[in-house]
Amino acid sequence: MKLKSPYLIKAGQKVRLDRIPAHTTGHYEHKDQANADLERHRQKLLELQELLVAETRHALLVVLQGMDTAGKDGTISHIFTGVNPQGCSVTSFKVPTPLEARHDFLWRAHNAVPPKGMIGIFNRSHYEDVLWPRVHQVIHEKDVRSRFEDIRNFEASLARNGVTILKFFLHISREEQTQRLAERIADANKHWKISEADFHERHFWPDYKKAYEDLLAHTSCKHAPWFVIPSDQKWYRNAAISEILVSALKGLKMKYPRPTFDPKAIKLD
Repeated sequence: MKLKSPYLIKAGQKVRLDRIPAHTTGHYEHKDQANADLERHRQKLLELQELLVAETRHALLVVLQGMDTAGKDGTISHIFTGVNPQGCSVTSFKVPTPLEARHDFLWRAHNAVPPKGMIGIFNRSHYEDVLWPRVHQVIHEKDVRSRFEDIRNFEASLARNGVTILKFFLHISREEQTQRLAERIADANKHWKISEADFHERHFWPDYKKAYEDLLAHTSCKHAPWFVIPSDQKWYRNAAISEILVSALKGLKMKYPRPTFDPKAIKLD
């Protein structure tokens, strides 16, 4: 898969998140310009999704990761609002259930991989089973390296079997997170979005940043690339990600399958 993007992390590339701006808006001067592009991307995604379903040779797996309040839910609702829900699934990865915890850490992810003809979205993902345990020192560094290898092998296997994998790290600044949390505290209608864990995990920001930098460097591959998307401006985040999605699906060069009969020979009574 060949994709050009200023936000693409190349395989083996060292990552320093503090050197990647979170507030940039790229070539857009106004929010309206980005929203107009987003609408065009939505329309194109709907067309490409129909091809994906009709051809049934490929699947698309979209992985969304980021610090708390980075905008994973918003990304899903704004970009995929126009696709056919029959051909799209969203899986949210929370704390493993007792059953999931008894299996290997990739078990629940593999169960949620979209079949051919479908778009699957991971709201958080199998990467959580490296990030949180590492930050809280639940697993040893040796286990972290082993899990990186397991993930690379897992994603390589999916790619060989027709799954196009696109992974997006929603890059926000700590200042932006502070503002978003403050807005949620001030708005009673948004209290359901916050939990004590959000504020507890915030204390580990430097540790999560370091863990993400290592993760991005070790698990971005040609068959499953990571993109670090500037996400302080939500409207730019949406336009940037949707553009990459459209480009990737176009690159599959999908075609409608030929009918197994001659439709012109059918006579309607």
